[in-house]
Amino acid sequence: MSFEILKGMGTTLKNMGKKPTTISYPEEERDLAPRFRGRHVLHRYDNGLERCVGCYLCAGACPADAIYIEASENTEEERVSPGERYARVFDVNMLRCIFCGYCQAACPTGAITLEKEYKLASFHPEDLVYHKEQLLEAKGSATVGSNEVWADPAPEPDSAEQPVPQKSNVFDGSQASATAVGLGDYQTERPVLFEDPDQDADRRQLGK
Repeated sequence: MSFEILKGMGTTLKNMGKKPTTISYPEEERDLAPRFRGRHVLHRYDNGLERCVGCYLCAGACPADAIYIEASENTEEERVSPGERYARVFDVNMLRCIFCGYCQAACPTGAITLEKEYKLASFHPEDLVYHKEQLLEAKGSATVGSNEVWADPAPEPDSAEQPVPQKSNVFDGSQASATAVGLGDYQTERPVLFEDPDQDADRRQLGK
């Protein structure tokens, strides 16, 4: 028993001189990792239009069914997004959200990201259903958010490897640069019309 006590005291003495890892929240806040997932943000383009086109892909990808969207059509008199539609209603239920990032990964326009806002406590559950007006960036601001750290960087032009098409219709494991695509032995274009040399010759004679 005494050995266990001495062992515990040794651990205490060993850490007495170290700087504490705790911080005085909320006066101090810890620096968050670049890929931290917090509250959602809806982004805009540089021209002020909303990135969201109301495609419902984020809602479909959400495993917790936390996103609710109602889409409306854009008009020339009132254009909200560059697409045919925009999200008239965009609600995120933070009580359901599991911060998995699937909505961000599914979005084709980079409209929704999970940012570093983590102060989401509330005494009333209805306050944790965030609406579009709360999620959307203010006019005059346009960012891509955490897409910068989550999205894979574009490959270098000389190192982009693409499979070469083959007649067997099965990728044989060969690799080529993006500029070499089309140098395989697979015919990419085929004649649409049937060819019959004999009949074609007869038609040419009739036309003379």
